[in-house]
Amino acid sequence: MKKKTLWHVFVTLTLIFTAIFSPWSVSATSISSKADSIQKQVDTAIENGFDGIIVYVQKSNEAPELYSAGWKNRENKTPADPKSLFKIASISKLYMAAASAKLAHNHTISLDKTLAEYLPDLAERIEYADIITLRMMVQHRSGIPNFMDDPEYPWASPPKTNREALELVLDEPGDFEPNVSYHYSNTNYLLLGEIMDKALGYSHHEYIKKEILEPLNLNNTYSLLSEVNMDDLTSGYSVGYEPDIKCNDFIVPGGSMVATIEDVGVFLRALNDGSLLTKEEQAIYSSIYIYDHTGLLPGYQSIARYHKDIDTVVIQFINTSGADSWMKSEVVYSEILKILRKKDSSK
Repeated sequence: MKKKTLWHVFVTLTLIFTAIFSPWSVSATSISSKADSIQKQVDTAIENGFDGIIVYVQKSNEAPELYSAGWKNRENKTPADPKSLFKIASISKLYMAAASAKLAHNHTISLDKTLAEYLPDLAERIEYADIITLRMMVQHRSGIPNFMDDPEYPWASPPKTNREALELVLDEPGDFEPNVSYHYSNTNYLLLGEIMDKALGYSHHEYIKKEILEPLNLNNTYSLLSEVNMDDLTSGYSVGYEPDIKCNDFIVPGGSMVATIEDVGVFLRALNDGSLLTKEEQAIYSSIYIYDHTGLLPGYQSIARYHKDIDTVVIQFINTSGADSWMKSEVVYSEILKILRKKDSSK
């Protein structure tokens, strides 16, 4: 067994505590504040232990509203900045799923071809590779284990290559037979990125930039942390661990993107209203993936959802993770929705 660092032990224990022992009722009581405005609710979030929070609200054809409280950088007392960059973690999967729909429509990839057909070198190292299709991978129905669930995952120094991350699950049994169940696995999107690179003949990151980011004028969205000016990035903090952990570099496809909250809002609106994809591409997308997402990395958590009943995109970024912070972030988000729905019903 590999030697665990103190950070590894800390993260592991934090995740276990969060999953099993989070005091949901206490969190809900402390953050449900009867606030009558979004700014007051955002301020309440800081009073309940978050370092910083940014919220984006965009209704119908109206200009977006931005709210913030707390710190962008705790040590320097730099206020939370709605224009700063943020690690959006698994929200990245929405961009990859959209790219998959476009590539499937133009026949660059086939959603019904198998993993073994696309990556034959892995045929003997991933169980059921000859049965698992790209469609199953996009939908998290492949049964391929999640490399981030491996007890040896190096949280303090994330894998520097896709292969390094993949090695954590190679030759391991599948979680279930393909397409008989659902289990969220970041390995699916690691492999999807590899397959898209191979089919395109160049990086899928470049494809996403050309076909998704540039048409929407998303000039503050990046595929990798290495592309950004670190001064523009919001700092990240984990409960009980003092240092800023924004320099942890997660490069694996489906979790590597960095963006401003406004860029994510514009993307999510376009994905949901049909202006990003053609009618045919939209039909493919609707058959393979969801239209909203959350994101979680050490120091960063995010929620990006479109609410059809009030025709409103609501994005929430919080730069604190660990302990019961995820539960509390969901309460903050739900309280913001209550305010928006009450406002909408009073019109």
